[in-house]
Amino acid sequence: MNRILDYKLLKFILVGIVNTVSGMIIMFGLYNLIGCSYWVSSAANYVIVSILSYFLNRRFTFGFKGGFAGSGLRFAVNIALCYLIAYGAARPFVRWLLWGSSACIQDNAAMITGMVIFTGLNYLGQRFFVFKSSRKPQK
Repeated sequence: MNRILDYKLLKFILVGIVNTVSGMIIMFGLYNLIGCSYWVSSAANYVIVSILSYFLNRRFTFGFKGGFAGSGLRFAVNIALCYLIAYGAARPFVRWLLWGSSACIQDNAAMITGMVIFTGLNYLGQRFFVFKSSRKPQK
């Protein structure tokens, strides 16, 4: 558990605040102001903000010194899986939970729920898959 709850988590949270504010502006703006669909709005958020997240987390959070090709590919796989799991689960769950509410309320609640699920999965994926350290911990 100590490997998960350390200074890297704090740095990830700081980067996450920047990403979340940027992403919410993109996602809710596209959905509520421009009228894009749930999937287009949430996907645009994660495509655009993921690029920012990759560079900030690579350097600031994890101090990763490995190559761009491998970590970039692993990052893309991680983002895609986290997105599909988070938003695939959030929408039916929120629709069930808020049954009888308008589609707009359900979709907005599902986007918030998806962001929460995505963030947790993304941290674990970046920490242990994308930017994993090949060094063994010192005793």
